[in-house]
Amino acid sequence: MDRMEPEDVPYEPWFQGHRAGEAQLLKEKEQAADTDPLLSVLVPAFHTPARFLEELIDSVEAQSYQNWELVIADAGAADDEKDGEQSVRSVMAKREKKDPRVRYVPLADNFGIAENTNRAIAAARGTYIGFLDHDDLLEPDALFEMMKAARERGADMLYSDEDKISADGSKHFQPHFKPEFNLDLLRSNNYITHFLVVKKALAEEAGGFDPELSGAQDHDFIFRCAEKAEGIARVPRILYHWRTHEASTADNPMSKTYAYEAGKKAVEGSLRRAGEKGTVELLPDFGFYRVRYPVNGCPKVSVIIPNKDEHEALDQCIRSVLDTNYPNLEIIIVENNSTERETFEYYRKLSQSNEENIRLVRWRKGFNYSAINNYGVSFARGDYFLFLNNDVRGTISTDWLTEMLGVCQRPDVGAVGAKLYYPDNKVQSAGIVIGIGGIAGSMFVDLPRGRGGYMHKASIMQDLSAVTAACMLVKREAFEKAGGFTEELAVAFNDVDFCLKIGQCGYRIVYDPYAELYHDESRTRGAEDTKEKVRRFQSEIEYMRSHWTDILIHGDPNYNPNLSLKKWNYSLKV
Repeated sequence: MDRMEPEDVPYEPWFQGHRAGEAQLLKEKEQAADTDPLLSVLVPAFHTPARFLEELIDSVEAQSYQNWELVIADAGAADDEKDGEQSVRSVMAKREKKDPRVRYVPLADNFGIAENTNRAIAAARGTYIGFLDHDDLLEPDALFEMMKAARERGADMLYSDEDKISADGSKHFQPHFKPEFNLDLLRSNNYITHFLVVKKALAEEAGGFDPELSGAQDHDFIFRCAEKAEGIARVPRILYHWRTHEASTADNPMSKTYAYEAGKKAVEGSLRRAGEKGTVELLPDFGFYRVRYPVNGCPKVSVIIPNKDEHEALDQCIRSVLDTNYPNLEIIIVENNSTERETFEYYRKLSQSNEENIRLVRWRKGFNYSAINNYGVSFARGDYFLFLNNDVRGTISTDWLTEMLGVCQRPDVGAVGAKLYYPDNKVQSAGIVIGIGGIAGSMFVDLPRGRGGYMHKASIMQDLSAVTAACMLVKREAFEKAGGFTEELAVAFNDVDFCLKIGQCGYRIVYDPYAELYHDESRTRGAEDTKEKVRRFQSEIEYMRSHWTDILIHGDPNYNPNLSLKKWNYSLKV
């Protein structure tokens, strides 16, 4: 899998054009007030090269936000004589005289990154604390943007977008544009990392950093802060530069292989504290994890398949359901005005096959995907509904249904979507983002199977605002609370609208890439090539615009406003 796909838009000129200019920084400085809370920037240092430390301090002193302190906790203080003028102590002695907001905290020994950071937290005087690695840099508006978001959104935990910077500081690359807080993504990868700012009281309540999880102490700390935070805010700006050089994890993942085992334990801790059962596995790509959620009991799953003709595709679809390793299911075929003789012959064979868990019900009105599925649900006896298109087949593996059910059984999950491929093994849908193409669109279309896409997002579990109903498992109670599918949306966007309604009811929508199936998209519906169909499509667009105005204007929280709405591969917005 590729962590970063090739850039459609060159990043360096994009970044230079989007950073805060001098006029903006001056305006921010003028907004300083006596009521601005003190923000402590904490840096655990250990034999930091003098040049890197000087540049770090410069980046903090250049901040447009004025009420800060920089706390350098030096774990190499005992070795200062060996480092001479290049020591952290000697650099800090000069910088403390120049700016009293820069504070040097020598440590008696190197207690490890977690405990060294805890000592810095104890020394901090600020209401908020932010964490900066000893060789990294902040943008000059970083603290201002963080404290602005804390004030406007009432957040006690905040993070920003970030990128990487070359050792000599001349090149910015590999930007990481992040969603709002996303629990399942965080269990797949520590996507938050930098720039993290939390209230000091929250850090203390969370218990600080755990020395037992050295290497992934930040991942674990983020989980524990998030579990207790009153408000979590993402600031969608590149505010942090992660320096890469031979020894850094940013440039050389093999430099901290022990950290990935610690990360596994951090994810396990998140599951344990949440009372969720799950087995955590390391993925081949360092720093990425898979959680397998076991099925609890054996609840009935009602599989609802609308069908009009296409009996061969329907047969493949039914066989792939029956071939799954899940025993307690029923299949409800909603017959929708078929005309071919072969289709009715196939139905007769099904009725004679002694498959007691297959039922045929007839929909006698015109095609309306939402109404047909709601009609199918009226016959369902299951606790979970699997909405499945007749041209979907799960021939890749036999455990896709149990995979989805284990995720959907989690108390706060309302719906789970699969990863679907065209027959040529290219992605048809890897989740849906609101706003793509105007209203909503599937991500990573035509990405070859086996490729991970931007930050592996095509291939790791995460929360999304919507998933495709071509293969979507829904909890009965979530379906009922959401009121089922909106029948005004006969063809387009009904699954998007349905997922958004489930989200409004407080449930999580999960994209599960480990449930993989093939899909011959919309082969039974026909082209949108008549005046009536075009008129209907426009009316459905207007329905979405009028009913989901807020998310369409302000953006999908599980996406990033810096990313394109015209492409579906996480390209930069031009």
